[in-house]
Order: sequence, then structure tokens, then C-alpha cells
Amino acid sequence: MNTIVVNGQQRKVKSSPDTPLLYVLRNELGVMGVKFGCGLAQCGACSVLLGDEEVRACVTPISALEGKPVTTVDGLPQRWASQKGKLSADTLHPVQQAWIDEQVPQCGICQFGMMIKVTELLEANPKPTDQDIREALTTSGPSPHLCRCGSYAAILEGAHRAAQLMVHGESA
Repeated sequence: MNTIVVNGQQRKVKSSPDTPLLYVLRNELGVMGVKFGCGLAQCGACSVLLGDEEVRACVTPISALEGKPVTTVDGLPQRWASQKGKLSADTLHPVQQAWIDEQVPQCGICQFGMMIKVTELLEANPKPTDQDIREALTTSGPSPHLCRCGSYAAILEGAHRAAQLMVHGESA
């Protein structure tokens, strides 16, 4: 039995070390804040943060975790609270709040992965340009993040709103 840290909690898993993280999260642990998209790491729907780095959970075996914590979209509020030195996560992460404020999602399949990637970007670059956001979503990682609905303009606005919320702590 292995122990992994998911969204700030230690969890015991029975799956073999070569089992993709996506299946452990969804099927064994019931963590639904990660979606199955293509199963080939080509769309980004299954993205999670492994430590501070976005990975595709559909192709990342649990043996690759090496003691690093996993954060899904469900764990973003706790991650934000920890970064701000708070004991409890009583509010949404700024990226989640920005997605609501800007009404980003359409069908929603890609959105959890988009929020994870934007979180990774904003933690490294708190004031990204349009080009920085586009590059993060299209050229960093194993493949681009794909949105089948084409809500890229709203995603861009959501990322900018999240950056403002992270820096200023209030709606812009």
C-alpha cells in the first residue's frame, strides 16, 4: 500500500505503482476534480499540480510522485490558504473566483486543467502578458491545452482577472 498526498491530505492507495494517477484519483480516492479527456496527455483536461509543476495525470504513474503533493482543482483553496499563511481555506482560489467572475466555462471539460495550468503560470509569473498566457497554455508541457468549445478569449480574461486577484486580493 502506498501513501500519497492529495489536496493536503495523506491518502493510502492500493493501486500498483504503474497505475496512472488519474485512475487512482478518480476511481480509488473519489477525487473528481480531475477529468478524463483523451487519455494520451494531448488535451490537458487531466492536469494536476505535482508539487509546483503541472503534469498530465492520465500518463503519470503514481510511482512518479516521489513524495510530492498532488493538487487538483478541488485543492486550490487549501493551496492558496497555505501560501497566504492561513489555517483554513474559507474562500475560493483566485483562479477559481476569476473563472466565475468572467464566466469562463462553456461545457467545462477542459476547465479544471486550464485552471491548474493558469495557477502554475501565475505562481511563477504574477503579471503575465497575453503572450505569456497563450504560451503557457499552448507551448509548455507535453502538448497544448485544448478547449473544444473555443472559449480561449474568456480563458485569457479569466487568467488576467486571477492575476489581479492574486496580487491585489480583490475583484478588479
